[in-house]
Amino acid sequence: MVSKQSLMLPPTLRMIAWEVTRGCNLACVHCRASSKYGPYEGELDTARCLKLIDEIAAFSSPVIILTGGEPYFREDIFEIASYGTQKGLRMVLATNGTLVTDEIARRTIDAGVQRVSISLDGPDAASHDAFRGVTGAFEGAMAGIEAFKRAGMEFQINTTITRLNLGRMEDIYEMAIRIGAVAHHIFLLVPTGRGREMADQEISAEDYEEALGWFYEQGFTTPIQLKATCAPQYYRIFHQRKKERNGERHVTESPLHTMTRGCMGGSSFCFISHTGQVQPCGFLEIDCGQIKETGFQEIWNNSRIFNDLRDLEKYKGKCGRCEFLKVCGGCRARAYEINGDYLAEEPLCVYEPGAR
Repeated sequence: MVSKQSLMLPPTLRMIAWEVTRGCNLACVHCRASSKYGPYEGELDTARCLKLIDEIAAFSSPVIILTGGEPYFREDIFEIASYGTQKGLRMVLATNGTLVTDEIARRTIDAGVQRVSISLDGPDAASHDAFRGVTGAFEGAMAGIEAFKRAGMEFQINTTITRLNLGRMEDIYEMAIRIGAVAHHIFLLVPTGRGREMADQEISAEDYEEALGWFYEQGFTTPIQLKATCAPQYYRIFHQRKKERNGERHVTESPLHTMTRGCMGGSSFCFISHTGQVQPCGFLEIDCGQIKETGFQEIWNNSRIFNDLRDLEKYKGKCGRCEFLKVCGGCRARAYEINGDYLAEEPLCVYEPGAR
């Protein structure tokens, strides 16, 4: 039987995380890329990167997150960013901050990059450096932030939550506000890549629920944007608790911060690896198509895996019968890592659903 989903037009592509290089100067313990230094074989050259931008812009206008590894490892990163800007795409960049100088910050702005994210996984050097695997990473990140601030670049702080820093979430959040970030995005550890070695640092389902509940509550008083990523249950919690607040305004309901779905992999978001492999996300390392062999639009529109993820009737276990499936979706990467099935139920969820 043909499902209703298979007869629908492909959904709008809203965001792409593009791993422009796997090379990096750090050795972060959680990194999906298991990066350090490089170069890595098979990375797309400048001409192929620009062609990919042409392919994307021909049918969509997503936000492009230039990520890595460390994007500033590429000498042509400003050319790539500038070309995307010329094509009318919103270009943003994710960096560890340690390579950023005043000149690099200025060139980033000149290339049309509209926001940068800097990862801070602890509120001080001892905690952040231990996570990042290199002494001086915190000092370097803070110096990079100051360079961006001098240049007038908008920046956000990204934090990956594990047992190592769970108890310091509030400290990191307060630091993000103090140093002038416009947003704080938290990511829940997904045990893939080098992160598999940190499987014992993945927080429990109960701590996960509590942490997301705390993050939700900050949204009523925060002066900055907040977003939970790789934490789809946040959107279930949002809808559950919204009723309890009697219409009190939350930061995610402001015009500056659009409320999104939990797991967006394959539905409005995808990931492109340094070699051009298209995936639902960076943590779900399943080959949905190779841009060296197939046009990007063809992959987005017709990948079997993407179409599976878009068809909510195919979701299994308690995710499949959950009344919050449309707003949450469960983490498909965790499902795949634990169960070997990207359509299986989310393993880190305490919620017991009723009938849909």
